[in-house]
Amino acid sequence: MVNLVEVRSESRTRDRVRLAVGEQGPVSASALARELGLTAAAVRRHLDALEEAALIVEHEGVQGLKRGRGRPARSFILTDLGQDEFRSTYDGVATAALHFLADQAGEGAVEDFAELQIAALEERLLADVEKRLATAGADPEDLDARAQALAGALSLEGFAATARPVGQGTGLAGIQLCQGHCPVRSVATEFRHFCDAETDAFSRILGVHVQRLATLAGGEHVCTTFIPTGTLGTGPPTDEERARARPYVIPRTDHTADDERLER
Repeated sequence: MVNLVEVRSESRTRDRVRLAVGEQGPVSASALARELGLTAAAVRRHLDALEEAALIVEHEGVQGLKRGRGRPARSFILTDLGQDEFRSTYDGVATAALHFLADQAGEGAVEDFAELQIAALEERLLADVEKRLATAGADPEDLDARAQALAGALSLEGFAATARPVGQGTGLAGIQLCQGHCPVRSVATEFRHFCDAETDAFSRILGVHVQRLATLAGGEHVCTTFIPTGTLGTGPPTDEERARARPYVIPRTDHTADDERLER
């Protein structure tokens, strides 16, 4: 007889693993085991199931993850299908509505709508960030603390966000804010106004100019935003600075035109 309690528990754990891959990916089984407090064998079992279901895929672009003297440890990211698991069934309706708005009132109306939606998100994020900083007794002017608080606030909104330092000890020092999931990805794929408005909101919340390096809407496996903290933090980093600041190389897709626009 099937034990429904065990089945539900297994399903919840698998969802935790999938969510962690979205938040931390590219990530190895051993790192997931430490993060989730599970055994390596249990994590590998769930990873195998998720990979078989085409929800995750092995990522070849990460350097430096070694398994002793052997070959590099396998690391995983969500597939498009894995991202789709988070999507609302109303995404298609929302996209169709925005196309209708653009046809009837022009692209400017869509841009205004995006800014209005992101303004509401920004208000919630800012309130959450300030609350987290106050609770932790952190200096509200501490950019690292604000970035960590922003990552937590974004995760609460469903963006599966993390923040990690890069280029420490140099003039290229910064924080890399990563979002493993985007609740409006399908809409943002066709209407990049949402990505642009979101980036501007991050700059206002953090009080510094930030640079969007990659987006899920642009075909990457994660949204990546560079937050400068070094001596060069008074302006946007150059292409060379951005490349040196990345802790791993983000694989490029065929979205050449989109990438060129994002790099400008």
